[in-house]
Amino acid sequence: MSLGPVEIGLILLAVMLLFGYKKLPDASRSLGRSLRIFKSEVDDVRSGSTTTDPEGARSSGR
Repeated sequence: MSLGPVEIGLILLAVMLLFGYKKLPDASRSLGRSLRIFKSEVDDVRSGSTTTDPEGARSSGR
């Protein structure tokens, strides 16, 4: 099942009706910031340098 130009147009129209054209730039800016933060956190976890647990994620079992 693929989306054609008509379906994409209807989705964009629904988004504009729900949020209004004045709020769309702010919403897309917030989404971009959130995605950048999420990507940097995922990269940190993959590289092993997490800052969420200052004492280290590994415990000695005590």
